[in-house]
Amino acid sequence: MSKSRWAIDPSHSQIGFKVKYMMFIHVSGRFNDFQAVVENDDDQFETSVVSFSANVNSVDTNSFDRDDHLRSADFFDVERFPTITFKSTGIQKIDESKFEMSGDLTIRDVTKNIILEVEHSRLMKDPWGNTKAGVILSGKINRKDFGLNWNTSLETGGVLVGEDIKLISEIQLIKQ
Repeated sequence: MSKSRWAIDPSHSQIGFKVKYMMFIHVSGRFNDFQAVVENDDDQFETSVVSFSANVNSVDTNSFDRDDHLRSADFFDVERFPTITFKSTGIQKIDESKFEMSGDLTIRDVTKNIILEVEHSRLMKDPWGNTKAGVILSGKINRKDFGLNWNTSLETGGVLVGEDIKLISEIQLIKQ
């Protein structure tokens, strides 16, 4: 059995999220600075151990003012908690390309075990001979579970920011 080590190709990957805004539309965002290492046995995804981190200061929702608010103590508090991390605790194979990955997500120094749905491509070689794999991750968390509690009421009822955050990431891995 041989160990494989993989890294994210940042130019072909996106770590994103969506949250309901004003009770009827979603605002999308992403982190532009992130790293991950995936280690597995004989390139078998279900044996993988995943370690991921994102620089919270790199949050990008396409709005400078909103991004600054997200960096503030009302939300991520980047001065005190500059990094979001995820460490896998197990992967269960559903079928040839679908998996469930459990792991510990840490935001603002609060760690919760979450489950992500994973679609995994077959291994491929790019034109330069590099072995690559594609991974699509999705899941949902409640932001209040991680201390992201800020909100404001709307005059017409409801709140400005929803509690549920949809996690959506498309990642290209490169075998090291």
